[in-house]
Amino acid sequence: MLRFWRATINTRNGLAFAIRSEAAIREELVALALALPLAWLIGVTTMRSVELVAVVVLVLVVELLNTAIEKLADRLTTEHDPQIGRVKDMGSAAVGVTLVVAGLFWLFAIAERIGVI
Repeated sequence: MLRFWRATINTRNGLAFAIRSEAAIREELVALALALPLAWLIGVTTMRSVELVAVVVLVLVVELLNTAIEKLADRLTTEHDPQIGRVKDMGSAAVGVTLVVAGLFWLFAIAERIGVI
């Protein structure tokens, strides 16, 4: 039980730091807050609504991982390093791909709602 409590505290600390230090995390939390009610309006089924919220949570998760990579890379060196730059670019690409997937999910759900599909 103590291990679970410590993990919970670590999670809270990590989220609090990410929220304080990263605008992208704050923006995605706003998107999540907007997605919660919108998903229930747009989703044709309960499962579709859950999927819409889940894909926004997925974007947040990938952004948190990208932020962790960037913070670690910045801690390793403050000098420009091409290899670290590529690693940071790959983290950014992961966020970009996830955003595209989320956008496609939402577009599909909107098309489904208005009867195009």
